[in-house]
Amino acid sequence: QVQLVESGGGLVQAGDSLRLSCAASGRTFSTAAMGWFRQAPGKEREFVGSISWSGTVTYYADSVKGRFTISRDSAKNTMYLQMTSLKSEDTAVYYCAAARIPVSNRMADFRSWGQGTQVTVSS
Repeated sequence: QVQLVESGGGLVQAGDSLRLSCAASGRTFSTAAMGWFRQAPGKEREFVGSISWSGTVTYYADSVKGRFTISRDSAKNTMYLQMTSLKSEDTAVYYCAAARIPVSNRMADFRSWGQGTQVTVSS
């Protein structure tokens, strides 16, 4: 089991950048795909992006492609989400999650979840 804690959320203006972090504990971090998801008020949780266990494969939702970048530092057991050119529609609670397999972009594969961090983008 992996324990996950997100940080870095906050209130920013449209066009700004923000970096989220996800600190993981547990022995399976280095072999697990990691992902970012978000949930806006009144909407279902959606996939934002994911990164393979090796860090060499990444997937992104079309809505964030070219603006968001996922990376991971296995030495620090931490995953990051660099967000640029933020839009009001990016406002949501952002969750990090860990899968039990090395590569995935399917929400169903992600079994361990953090508590989430709020990102609010004002226009």
